[in-house]
Amino acid sequence: MKKFFSLSFLSMLVIVSAFGQGAYAPFNRNYYHLIERYEILKGEMNPVFHTGVKPYRRDHVASYLGGYLTDSIFSINSVDNFNLDYLRNDNWEFSLPEAGNSTKPFLGKLYRKQSDFFHYRDSVFDVHINPVLYLAGGRETNQDEFRFRNTRGIELRGSIDRKIGFYTYLTTTQIVFPSWVGAYAENNGAVPGEGFWKEYGDEGYGYFSAMGHLTFNISKSIEAQFGHDRNFIGEGYRSMILSDFSNPYVFFKLNTKIWKFNLTNIWSQMTADVLYNRGRPTDGRYPQKWFSHHRLGINLGKKLNIGVFESVMANRFDWNYLNPVIFYRWVEHQLGTPDKVMLGFDGKWNFTPGMQLYGQFALDEFVFNEFFGIDGKNSSRNKYAIQAGYKYINAFKISNLDLQLEFNQARPYTYQEKFEYQAFNNYRTPLTHPRGANFREFIAIVRYQPLPRLSLNATGFYQLFGADPSEDVNFGGDLLKNRLVTNTGLGLFGHVIGQGVENRVAMAALNATYMLKHNLFLDLSHSYRRRTAQNLDSPEFNNFTQLGLRMNIVGQDFNY
Repeated sequence: MKKFFSLSFLSMLVIVSAFGQGAYAPFNRNYYHLIERYEILKGEMNPVFHTGVKPYRRDHVASYLGGYLTDSIFSINSVDNFNLDYLRNDNWEFSLPEAGNSTKPFLGKLYRKQSDFFHYRDSVFDVHINPVLYLAGGRETNQDEFRFRNTRGIELRGSIDRKIGFYTYLTTTQIVFPSWVGAYAENNGAVPGEGFWKEYGDEGYGYFSAMGHLTFNISKSIEAQFGHDRNFIGEGYRSMILSDFSNPYVFFKLNTKIWKFNLTNIWSQMTADVLYNRGRPTDGRYPQKWFSHHRLGINLGKKLNIGVFESVMANRFDWNYLNPVIFYRWVEHQLGTPDKVMLGFDGKWNFTPGMQLYGQFALDEFVFNEFFGIDGKNSSRNKYAIQAGYKYINAFKISNLDLQLEFNQARPYTYQEKFEYQAFNNYRTPLTHPRGANFREFIAIVRYQPLPRLSLNATGFYQLFGADPSEDVNFGGDLLKNRLVTNTGLGLFGHVIGQGVENRVAMAALNATYMLKHNLFLDLSHSYRRRTAQNLDSPEFNNFTQLGLRMNIVGQDFNY
């Protein structure tokens, strides 16, 4: 596989065309919401890129927003003007060269642009360098130790010859999580979104983060990316297909956009794990597995986008899965392999200006007679996940008040597999929803921006999920367990969401963010969490309040 990535990468460089290139903007739900809300307000599909595959390239964002500003069919207020200026300044090299100039550069060379600590740009080389900082501290009720985060690092992006875009992100972090997040990390043996960690103090974690990628065009319609990062599929707060919850992985991606069609191919190497090894991974080479994904999206008219996808997780590399336009299920049958294949669809409908419906369906396994037959109700072999959501921009005619409602669920044993290294996880954490499977969830998000620099966010969710009473029992929620080993006594039928030790979690998180300077934010947040379970004598309560300062980094949430 290493030879494949090397040969593919070098060959692509040879045939790169002379099209302007931009690095990808890191996936940040608040940042991306600012971009996507204008498409929903307009009620028409984005003509530059499909929003169902994230992250987005900076030059594409600048191109879309530039056209939006000139073609907008409705007026925008001071807050929208601030947001559009912010996005334009953040991607100034692809919008207006004079955008975002600082009135008082530091020492003449630093912060000449509001968005860049340092930049250099000529006809050949373009580079932007920024410091990364995240300092936060808070208290959680019934917990003695102070909760904090201390992250320092650097971010670098740019292009060479206007043909090859690049991005590098390096940070080191020491953190003491809220108790429920620490319990999740301890149970999985990995920090969500980061993977490998080292002990820091009595309850803390320390980890080093590194991401980077190169982007280039193979032709006018075909774009390529090679890097170490995460990908996200869909329009929701969660994704039931591929999310950003696990840690970064190496991948090669092709994106082909022709007319109203958009074909995305992702080939990646991920970190597997030994089943039932609940401890922290030991030193040495970790087992690897291979993930391939393709999604074909099409705009049907100006308001509807539908995407069909197929993914395969294999315990060894196979050349057959490199074909970007073949049906993986057919390949699996022809090879006689037990590789895990999932397929399904996602979509969005901007049915009226300001409102959007979206959803996903991921099919793991399906037996027709058991699904529709009376005797086969709730078969463990019928495994699927669904998502349904609604977005309302400028809700109730209140400017910059945005509402989002979302429902997610996954049947027991979805994403699990009976063979080693084929479950849909990476470095001991799920590739989709934080709960894995065997859950049902309702989410409500209210975003309000009363002032240009002040953003308020209220996120609440309710979860029902089933946990295992012991390590040798598998009720279908833990993706690290073998699909064939259940020990539940239920047999083939009678499997329902929430089976096992029933848990119910209700959580509300309030966050106020003030932008002091460009990409310098002051955060104040409070989280309330309540969990009840069949094996608890009384409910668990968590109240966590935190104050943070961050620069050029995504705000962290603990909504799981």
